[in-house]
Amino acid sequence: MSAAEAGYAITAYALGVVVGAPLFTILGARLSRRELLLALFVFFCCGNFLSVMMPTPALVDVARFITGLPHGALFGISALIGASMVDRSRRGWAVGRVLSGIAIATLIGAPFSTFAADHLGWRIAYAVIGLAGAVTLLGVWRYIPADKPDRAVTPLGELRGLANAQVLLTLLTAAIGFGGMFTLYTFLTSILNNVTHVPEWMAMAYMVLWGAGMLAGANVGAWIVDRNLNAAVLIALVGSIGTMLVLPYVLHSRIGLMADVFLVPTFFNALGPALQTRLMDFAGEAQTLAASLNHSAFNIANALGAVLGSVLLAHQFGYGALGMGGALLSVGGLLVYLLALFALRVGNAQSA
Repeated sequence: MSAAEAGYAITAYALGVVVGAPLFTILGARLSRRELLLALFVFFCCGNFLSVMMPTPALVDVARFITGLPHGALFGISALIGASMVDRSRRGWAVGRVLSGIAIATLIGAPFSTFAADHLGWRIAYAVIGLAGAVTLLGVWRYIPADKPDRAVTPLGELRGLANAQVLLTLLTAAIGFGGMFTLYTFLTSILNNVTHVPEWMAMAYMVLWGAGMLAGANVGAWIVDRNLNAAVLIALVGSIGTMLVLPYVLHSRIGLMADVFLVPTFFNALGPALQTRLMDFAGEAQTLAASLNHSAFNIANALGAVLGSVLLAHQFGYGALGMGGALLSVGGLLVYLLALFALRVGNAQSA
C-alpha cells in the first residue's frame, strides 16, 4: 500500500467515525450499555479482519470506513460506563482513564503498527488490531457488570436531547478546539525530516513522546475536572494556545521541539475528560448520543486541523505558520466555550 493509498484509508476510517457515532447510538438505544458495547466491539473486530481480506485498495477503503463506524459510539459508551462505576465526584477520573486508552494506543500501538506495517506488511498490522479488539471484547464480557436497558430511552428521545444549546456548544468547542493539535500532528513527521533534520530513529522517539503527552494530559485533565470542570477547559485551551504559538521558535531546536511535542498534546488532551464530563451534565436523555458525538467532533477537528495545515503549507507560509493556525483554532474553541458559559449564566439568571 502506497502512502497516498494509506492516506485514503485513514480518511475513510475518519469518515466512518463521524457517520457511525450517531447511527449506532440511535440504532442501539433499546440495548443496555454493556450489550451495545459488546456489539460495537464485534463490529470493530470484523471490520479489521475484513480489511485484511480486501484484494484492492478501493475495497480496503470501504472496509476501513466500515471499521470506523463503531469507533465514536464505542468510546462514548465506554466513558459513560466508566463514570457510572464510580462516585459522581470521581467522574473525571473515570473518563480520563477511558480516554487514556487513546493515548496508550499512540504511545505503544502506533510505533508497533508502524513496525508491523514496515516489516510484516499492513495486512498483519490490521490483523493484530483485530485480535487486540477480540481480546478487549472478552475483557468487556468478563469484567463489565451487566446492566438493564433503559426502556424509557428511545431514538427520538436521544435526538431531542441534542436540542440543548449547552450540548451543541460543548460539541462545537471540541470540533474547533481540538483542531490545533492536528494542525501540528499531521505534519510532525515532515517537520522532523525537513526542518529539524532528526535521524529516523529519533523521529520515532518524538512520536512516542507525543503519546506520553496525550497520556499525561488525559490524567492531569481528569484530576482538574473533579475539582473544577470549567477551570479544566479554560486551562487546556489557554495552554494549547501558548504551546502552539511557541512552535515557530522551536522548530530548529531538537530539545525545544521535543518539549513542545510533549506539551502540545498534554494541554489539548486535558480537554477531552472535561468536555466528555460536561456533556454528561447537560445531555439529559441524550447521554449516549452526546458522548458518542464528542468523538465525531474530535474527528471533525482532525480533518479541520489537517486541512488548515495543508492550506497554510500550500500557500508557502512555511511550517512555522502551523503554530499560528493551530493557536487560532484553540482561540476559536475558547470563544465558543466562553459563549456557552455566558449563555448558561443568562439562562440561570432568567430562571431565578
